[in-house]
Amino acid sequence: MTMREPRTILLTGVGGQVGFELMRSLQGLGNVVALDRSRLDLSDPDQIRRVVRELQPSLIVNPAAYTAVDQAESDTAAAFQVNAHAPGVLAEEAKRLGAALIHYSTDYVFDGSGTVPYTENDAVAPQNVYGKSKLAGEQAIQAVGGAHLIFRTSWVYGLRGKNFLKTMLRLGAERDELCVVMDQLGAPTWSRTVAVLSAHVLAQAVGRGAAWDEWWHEHHGIYHLNASGSTSWHGFAEAIFEMSGMTNRPRVKAIASASYPTPAVRPANSRLSNARLTSQFGVQAPDWRDALRLCMAER
Repeated sequence: MTMREPRTILLTGVGGQVGFELMRSLQGLGNVVALDRSRLDLSDPDQIRRVVRELQPSLIVNPAAYTAVDQAESDTAAAFQVNAHAPGVLAEEAKRLGAALIHYSTDYVFDGSGTVPYTENDAVAPQNVYGKSKLAGEQAIQAVGGAHLIFRTSWVYGLRGKNFLKTMLRLGAERDELCVVMDQLGAPTWSRTVAVLSAHVLAQAVGRGAAWDEWWHEHHGIYHLNASGSTSWHGFAEAIFEMSGMTNRPRVKAIASASYPTPAVRPANSRLSNARLTSQFGVQAPDWRDALRLCMAER
């Protein structure tokens, strides 16, 4: 694999939370061509191949995904098309070009059992369609065998799109009391945290210059990438309102998952260990509360 000059980085899903932040964080690492769904629809394999072959990128960064977890239970084909089949096509095209691929996956590939953070070596056992489709995407990339990094993250939020943070702020302004699940644990992860840590890792590859392909050979594989620490959805909600500056904050009542049934089963344990990420690349994820405080300061 030969590093082209100038480098072209194809970024998908720029309309999403992580894609929006990556479009900014990747600046300086190459010529970023950022495409939203109107210009690159991952449900269309022919369009994927056509766009990649036209742009001839050195790197493809794919945060785009079908993320409607509950809807995926009844819209299985669409979820698998975007989350499973499209990553495989991107991997094939990247390998054909001698390019590399960065792809984003999820904590939902695990069944949520246990009481400690998952490592990359733990057995996968997704419990819902979304998790199964994301795992299939990981496997499709690995089967192609090209240069790749797969970053699994969790509980992503931000000031754009649909996410828990924005939902809490909206409902908190409308209601005096909110009921939030307390028996699911994870690390709320700001979309900018994902983008910045990704850029720090990629900068190491770019810095290798002529040894670009050697770097990918040494570091390819799956890494967990989320904020440090953990809390429950209830704890996350309380922190949001604590930092919101709202004059009249709602009461946040803790409830069990069984009291709030959803079409898709959610894992009770969504905690991911970043140890391999830190060991390999020297990057340190911020504590989830510190990142949330920075995010809230931008409101």
